[in-house]
Amino acid sequence: MTTDTAADRQERKWEREPKREREPAPPPDPAEPAPPSPPKFILYLEGHEYADTLRRLTLWTHHVLLPVYGREVTSTAPWCGRWWEHPEAIAQLHGLWLAWGDMTGPGSEAIGPANWHRDCLGPVMASLRDPQGPFAGCKPHAHRPKETPPVDMMDPFGPPPPQPPPPGVPA
Repeated sequence: MTTDTAADRQERKWEREPKREREPAPPPDPAEPAPPSPPKFILYLEGHEYADTLRRLTLWTHHVLLPVYGREVTSTAPWCGRWWEHPEAIAQLHGLWLAWGDMTGPGSEAIGPANWHRDCLGPVMASLRDPQGPFAGCKPHAHRPKETPPVDMMDPFGPPPPQPPPPGVPA
């Protein structure tokens, strides 16, 4: 003997109803402004757009991040007072700032701030403040520029450079 549960009846009801096609979404109203596009990662920006984004990142870093999450500078946890002169720091802080806006701003879920602390803040700050990280060698009030690692060829998979003519053949 089988029992007829409410779930069974609901399932059979859906089986009897014909499947409805979704109606296409109406076209956007030209009078309404388009939703803002997501911000571009700072390494893709140039000129005025880069400078404006770096300024806003600096304000967030100096007025939100460092007052709340900045910790004492030590040899095992360096920080550079001129962090904006370290491209890696700019890139990591910009990613952290974008995630902060997405995970803690209006419309974010209640769990967003906790996830931001766990998934974003901790790893980024650990990477930046690592003794071998981008601020290695920097001390309070003593910025040390980093040398870019040498690269033998800028594009090893590009077309080969022109070959010089053999000896005795005019160029």
